[in-house]
Amino acid sequence: MTVGTVTPDIAAWPPLDDDKRAPGRQLLDWAAGGDRPRLCLLRGAEGSGKSALLAWLLAGTVGRPGLTVHATVPSEGLTAESFAWESGRQLGYGPLSPGRLLDRVGADERPLLLLVPDLHRAGAGPADLPAAAPQTLVAELLEPLLALPHVRAAVEVGTSDLLTGHDAEVVDLGGSSGTASARTSYAELVAAVPRTADGRPDWSQAPDRVLRRVLDAALHTDDPYGQGGAVLGLLADPGFLVHGSAAALTALLADERVPVPGRLREVWRRAAPELTAHHTDSAERAALLHAAAAGTDPGLTEYLRPLARQHWWSTAWARRDHTVNALALVPGTERGLLAADPTGRLRTYDVESGTAVGGYGGSTSASVGATAGTAWPPLDASGEGAAAPYIHPTSVRPRSVAPRDGRSALLLDRSDALLPLVTEDDPTTAFALERIAEHHGSAALAGEESLVTALGSGGSGGTGRPYAVVGDQGGTVHVWSLGEYQDVPRSCRVHEQRVTAVTCVDTADGLTLTFSAGADGSVRLWETASAEPMPVPVQQRDALVTALAAADTPAGPVLAVAWNDGELHLWHVLTGRTRVLPWLRDCDALALTHEGLLVVGDGAGMHGVRLGLGVVWAE
Repeated sequence: MTVGTVTPDIAAWPPLDDDKRAPGRQLLDWAAGGDRPRLCLLRGAEGSGKSALLAWLLAGTVGRPGLTVHATVPSEGLTAESFAWESGRQLGYGPLSPGRLLDRVGADERPLLLLVPDLHRAGAGPADLPAAAPQTLVAELLEPLLALPHVRAAVEVGTSDLLTGHDAEVVDLGGSSGTASARTSYAELVAAVPRTADGRPDWSQAPDRVLRRVLDAALHTDDPYGQGGAVLGLLADPGFLVHGSAAALTALLADERVPVPGRLREVWRRAAPELTAHHTDSAERAALLHAAAAGTDPGLTEYLRPLARQHWWSTAWARRDHTVNALALVPGTERGLLAADPTGRLRTYDVESGTAVGGYGGSTSASVGATAGTAWPPLDASGEGAAAPYIHPTSVRPRSVAPRDGRSALLLDRSDALLPLVTEDDPTTAFALERIAEHHGSAALAGEESLVTALGSGGSGGTGRPYAVVGDQGGTVHVWSLGEYQDVPRSCRVHEQRVTAVTCVDTADGLTLTFSAGADGSVRLWETASAEPMPVPVQQRDALVTALAAADTPAGPVLAVAWNDGELHLWHVLTGRTRVLPWLRDCDALALTHEGLLVVGDGAGMHGVRLGLGVVWAE
């Protein structure tokens, strides 16, 4: 497969020692493409410079057109699963399982070039399991990847025979294999860890080599899983969970034979795809693990809370009792949050605590269009659990909600129909909401470009003016006031493709800012008093937006954006700065309060995430 048409000039790359110039030239010629094998093996003894040569190739491609390395995945200590997560992140898909990664790469139209340092050091976990051997990573992932005609890889294999049965160009750096170094014992590694004032290991000060090797060494001690055993001692230490090798912990906890404290295996499994990314900030790792533990393992949650709160975001509360696919703050209330699940149930919560607070509308029936609703059960004494009150409108499955107040709302059904929900006998409100639904229903009948594809809400906070924002197939955004009757909306064609998400916010200086996302991966800003949206996108990515939320916070207007590759971004309107908030699952719904509490809804439930607004954009 031909990838490049011009061989890069080695003189333009970083300088090499004389003994590395020939293998560097060979590697560069291979990377440039042409009539060469799609696999390049870097062989040589330890210390011969294999990894350094791959790093040299990668450094030389930065800022130079014509040769692109799409992913570089150092494989030491990685299993097929953790290798797939990291590859997916770098290729722009987000962390994926090996099977899903192969599907995505197979469908990718790009000619892909991968660098794989240290394949011969891959594998982790108990030695009697396949995941501990690098051959498993080769068989489950690398060989299937190399079977795809648009994938090329330069792989460091040391003196092993990995991948030797494949057609490959070999760059041999030689050197003597020497004698394998002796394994450092668990006791020696732990002795190198500084101690806290009360004599416990201070893993935050542990040398990197200890953090990488101590779990493997613990597996080779006597009775490692027994009471007081080395492995169980490490797993019961929250400090080690925050600072130890995430890849090694992931591999170990995949072994169901390993006893664990509390519900650590479930918690770690939830956080592992993100924890194995290169998060060097211990407070961020604590925040991620704390988010996974909240609502599942109370003991671990409390142990991690102090360190998690040192980070610029941390979980305030979590509910894991049902899937959430739509969220909105309830206008006219101080702390009301409306949530919908895929079955159509609508529940209300206290946004600060996540506690269920009552049925939406405060009555026992609801009217959705011409369809009667059903009663909901009473709230139990705790306000928690399966008896949490809800409205379940018959045959309606809302995927977005825009509340007018605590008694009425506009819904976007899975059928792409806008439907009014009124929980009390209020003809004026019913007429206003029915007018909005009728307007867009008639427009959709007149032309497919007017089919509603997104519904959002907004205003100046829970007690401010309520809006419904509607996006359609043709890329137009429509803003309706829910606080007063409007015969027609304020409308603007903001996108060239269909709208996937919308929201809006009133600012302290009297502006109404509307944010929308298009199917082309763009996020745009339209100030509704102006004729045209901002000429350049707020963001543009090769991904789709799944949810938007905005609020006018003490730090100024803030937009939260969730993408279908798992990324969650915060955009500060006044400065244009963006921060990425690493999250544990794909996000389906967002709500953001004036005080900076971000509520994330997904297939696992809801999380309330406290943002440190004073420091989010200061770092």
